[in-house]
Amino acid sequence: MSGNTITQSVTLSLARAARELELRRGEFDLAVHLGHVRTVPDEGGGGRRVTHAEIDRVRSQDGFPDSLRERVKAVGTAEGAALMGISTARFTRLARLGLVVPVKVYLNRYRAVVWLYLAEDLRRFPTDRQNAPLLKGRTPEGLRDQLEAGLDRRPRNWRGRNMGFQLRQAEGPWARAAVVASLLDPVQVEEVVTYPHERACLDRFRPERPSHGAPDSPAARIVSRIMTADDPDEISWLRADLGQAVAEARETEPAPRPTLRPGPGVAPEPAGWFSEGPLPAAARPAPSAPAALAPAASVPGVAGRGVPGPGVSPTVPSRPETATAEDLPEAGERGRQRGLLGWLRRGST
Repeated sequence: MSGNTITQSVTLSLARAARELELRRGEFDLAVHLGHVRTVPDEGGGGRRVTHAEIDRVRSQDGFPDSLRERVKAVGTAEGAALMGISTARFTRLARLGLVVPVKVYLNRYRAVVWLYLAEDLRRFPTDRQNAPLLKGRTPEGLRDQLEAGLDRRPRNWRGRNMGFQLRQAEGPWARAAVVASLLDPVQVEEVVTYPHERACLDRFRPERPSHGAPDSPAARIVSRIMTADDPDEISWLRADLGQAVAEARETEPAPRPTLRPGPGVAPEPAGWFSEGPLPAAARPAPSAPAALAPAASVPGVAGRGVPGPGVSPTVPSRPETATAEDLPEAGERGRQRGLLGWLRRGST
């Protein structure tokens, strides 16, 4: 039995694991992101899977499945405000200020952005004494000025939280670097990672973005704006993190360089050499020496027939000036004349 078959027999697909844990798929994905359910890579390259032992561990916890559902429960603005005992307007102000961090985001059928928050976080917020002034009375003046200036930290906070989810599941240095690069504009990535083959490696490990219609649709553009850093401060530290992550990946596992495919009739490059830069002199094939030309006198039967010796320019014998086109027999006639003369000569002997 192959190793892949053995792995399939001791692990479950994500959909099957969600059914075993009595969770909807969205709840299960959030449980994986939050670390409540551990996954393992599929050796066959089919994504992530869950072992039977992990299913047994989660099911053996106290209060299963209700306790697990409560830990992964995500709520919107109205339900979140009710959990905190405040109005929806105050809740929205707290979210825009970045004091409550969204855990999920999606677009509704009207292409409006809907933010979801972890119910467990919202229950914990009022218990902190430092947050008590924010739940009642007027919003402090400094925070109110930021709101009037259009501050909205929800996209940035969600990107940071989502990046943490993906970094925990990333395997290998290039996969971790690709998670950071996925939050930057391609122009920013090109300025930090200047080698094309390294950018190709980042693209290969780039996490999949949620699809919302065609790539150029209005919904897709909205999602792209949410998932791409736009604040100068955020861009600055993401660029620094990307540069450090790529430097670590180069030392641990250099990205493969592409080789140039030879064209028809061209010998392939020696193994181990890449297409970038000329080959060393020691690896270049020695040019084949031209065949030496023998002197005309040393070649039997060619002396005096216009075959030049070494260093002598070839000359074309000139045609006699008295000869005309009518004097020269055509090729077929010359052949017939030679054949008739030869027969007469043989008959006369």
